Amino acid sequence: MSAIVDKSSRMPLYLQLMNILIDMIENKLEENDRILSEREICEIYNVSRTTVRQAMDELEKEGYIYKVHGKGTFVSSKRMNQDLISFYSFTEEMKKVGKVPTSEVTGFEVVQAGDKISNIFKIDSEELLYRVSRIRKADEVHMMYETTYLPFSRFEGITKEQLEENPMYDVLIKDFNVRITSAEEYFMPILTNKLESIYLDIKEGSPSLKIERLTYENENVIEYTVSVARGDKFKYRVKLNN
Repeated sequence: MSAIVDKSSRMPLYLQLMNILIDMIENKLEENDRILSEREICEIYNVSRTTVRQAMDELEKEGYIYKVHGKGTFVSSKRMNQDLISFYSFTEEMKKVGKVPTSEVTGFEVVQAGDKISNIFKIDSEELLYRVSRIRKADEVHMMYETTYLPFSRFEGITKEQLEENPMYDVLIKDFNVRITSAEEYFMPILTNKLESIYLDIKEGSPSLKIERLTYENENVIEYTVSVARGDKFKYRVKLNN
């Protein structure tokens, strides 16, 4: 705890304190560790209770900490670092960081493509698609809510049970001989609506990330997925080469 709050600095005291606490959270503490009380922070860093509360409120808003009434303040689950340099799957990425991935299928139906989705798949608007909705979890924590469209003609016979028991890409590759050749994704920050907040187990209006993925088999789109990822659980990185 060698860091200090410099009262002669132009940087607001609460921001200095936030930076100190963020460094502690990211480098010294684990998920769900209890952090220092307001009184302890006041004494260690020689700042007022008002400064501490302002810093803690901001840390809570940004998803670094959570409070349990009567018990204290704890470190939130760490954000998943996702590199966007090659094709990836939620299941494999969670396994890499030692978490147990699961999927809860909340919807499974056959629908007509309609104008918007048919343009994506380059099919007639009356052609059929599977529409699959899933809650993606890691160690039973709700992480993403996804709606996936699959061409009925390419995946005729796929079942809800298959997608409940196995990762989707495993089913597509092993049971339908899919050869994924490329994928593209589009990202957009959003505020979580009421329905999404229920599926993600967070407050309505919380920041999230909307991700649209198109997966290709040669020139054909074989999957279109719209995901809402919790803003407090993911951090994405794009590597740019000169």
